[in-house]
Amino acid sequence: MDQRRTESRHDHSDGLHARDGMVVLDQILTAQIIALQALRPVMGQIRAAADAATQALRGGGKMGYAGAGSSGLMALADCLELPGTFGIAPERVPMMFAGGAEALLHMQGGVEDDPALALADLDRSGLGAGDVVLCLAASGGTPYTLTIARQAQARGVVVVGFANVDASPLLQLADIPVLLDTGPEIISGSTRMGAGTTQKVALNMLSVLVGIGLGHVHDGYMVNVVADNAKLIDRAARIVEHLAGVTPEAARHALSQSGGAVKPAILIAKGASPAQAARALRESDWHLAPHLITI
Repeated sequence: MDQRRTESRHDHSDGLHARDGMVVLDQILTAQIIALQALRPVMGQIRAAADAATQALRGGGKMGYAGAGSSGLMALADCLELPGTFGIAPERVPMMFAGGAEALLHMQGGVEDDPALALADLDRSGLGAGDVVLCLAASGGTPYTLTIARQAQARGVVVVGFANVDASPLLQLADIPVLLDTGPEIISGSTRMGAGTTQKVALNMLSVLVGIGLGHVHDGYMVNVVADNAKLIDRAARIVEHLAGVTPEAARHALSQSGGAVKPAILIAKGASPAQAARALRESDWHLAPHLITI
């Protein structure tokens, strides 16, 4: 195993400091674009991870995230968006970040080596048998993330491992290993760059598939969006207006009858009563598609 692949020298690293700024920017962008090509060979694994997470969430379980440093930040960015985008309760998508909230303001390297901290965070997450945890570590060997992966697996949690080094410990133990072979960074070892960008895109892909699988996406709309500010209330109204084929006023009236929930509001706007809308959605496992033609 090349444990230091993410620490290796990039072809464009030598003399980087002496180049024109526009040349440096072009090389950084090119390196990021090339790194993203590592996603195509592992789309099958990302699909498998999304299927496992969808099954867990549909059954009332959880999809957790775990990571330290830059990898943890990529995981956190995806995790925090799920409640607002797809209406998934925050407790169903727990985040385990080495060092917790304090480390978000002042990144601390030592916390990623603390297995006791990892165990405490795993206990607090409530992850158990049948749940899924997405573990991210560019090197595939971060002690904090490895501890969570091993202990979660021992508790019956499905472990999805994202790493940027082949045959690394995280990929070897994961139930669903996802190798993001992004290679060396143009700034040696700075995995917030190509490795981190690719991790974030992989999570974007995975979580969108989960949203679709749960019935929270229809025709590219966030039909389970939590409308808790003016922008999102307007978005919810536009979604109802478009999918139900009604006026803006009718869309807002339907939302008022559904308590702001988009899916039932769409069916209400098409003529269902609130009770009928709720029953129809329960029968279709909260997917809209079976009802938009018939109601």
